[in-house]
Amino acid sequence: MTTATVPLRATAAAVGALALAALAGCAAERETDAGTPSAAPPSSIAPSPSPSTSTGAPPALAEEATTVVDGLTTPWSVAFDADTALVSERDTGEVLEIVDGSTRVVGEVPGVAPGGEGGLLGIAVSDGFLYAYATTADDNRVMRLPLEGEAGSLRLGAAETVVDGIPSANIHNGGRIAFGPDGLLYVTAGDASEPGAAQDPGSLGGKILRVEPDGVIPADNPFPGSPVWSLGHRNPQGIGWDAAGVMYASEFGQNTWDELNVIEPGANYGWPEVEGVGGQEGFIDPVQQWAPADASPSGLAVIDGAVVIANLRGQRVRVVPTADLGTASEYFVGTYGRLRDVVVAPDGALWVVTSNTDRGGGDSDAILRVPLVAD
Repeated sequence: MTTATVPLRATAAAVGALALAALAGCAAERETDAGTPSAAPPSSIAPSPSPSTSTGAPPALAEEATTVVDGLTTPWSVAFDADTALVSERDTGEVLEIVDGSTRVVGEVPGVAPGGEGGLLGIAVSDGFLYAYATTADDNRVMRLPLEGEAGSLRLGAAETVVDGIPSANIHNGGRIAFGPDGLLYVTAGDASEPGAAQDPGSLGGKILRVEPDGVIPADNPFPGSPVWSLGHRNPQGIGWDAAGVMYASEFGQNTWDELNVIEPGANYGWPEVEGVGGQEGFIDPVQQWAPADASPSGLAVIDGAVVIANLRGQRVRVVPTADLGTASEYFVGTYGRLRDVVVAPDGALWVVTSNTDRGGGDSDAILRVPLVAD
């Protein structure tokens, strides 16, 4: 049990009551036209910066990709430890290290219970730790494990829980994690097939969370004592920041619209009351929306004035310029099948992760390297 002198951690024991009290108090301040509570950020929390107004043209992608590595099974996320690439495999629960065009197993994240869209999902690296978002028998949670050894022979140390109690289900597990420009850990959580969770102040489902690297809840989060950064999400699977600190998130809609959102602290993005642009008071509309058949956006990266998004069902890489968020260019439509993630490699090239062993009927998946070229 915590006291005023002990930092709060984002664990199931601490979060439920705190989130309920903190969010319920804020949500009562304003309601939407439909009568659904909408959480307004406290006046002491400044909104995120406006989207970039840079007029510089974003880079284009080269027309052809080369293979970094293949033979993967349900790869989900790529993270770099200096120049060493690490890959999570959703259904094996393993973290792989890419060495000279092949892979070796660094270790298996303990307690992973793969099934449906759940399993070992997002990974990130910071200060000698591998952070992993994993579906267990009880919940979704974020763990951190020491990265031990040297490049080419890395291994995982003992796991420590950072965040637990995130709802899990066969679908809609969210799962992307990333460190923001403030050095804090951001976590995307899906609604776990319970749409009402996204508007429920007592649930971590349908939210984007923000915690210290050890799981402590930051004092300047928009809802005191809660890890919640934003709410009203269905199944967000991509997050990133531009040079101005603006945060972007991709989100799976249901049957009508998938979304790209600019994330502000304490803001409500509408699900399940609104899907796509709704124009309803109290909810933040997406800056761009697409039919699910053309999108199903998963991982994203922000590079040189553009948000780059990997699309599963849409089987394409979409590039949205930050100076004009209502437009986009598309690459590799249907060429490589389902695409799960994009990440910028240390040499500045874009890596694209395929996802054809997921639902695409493929025998293996690959990571592709795509150079950036002047547009």
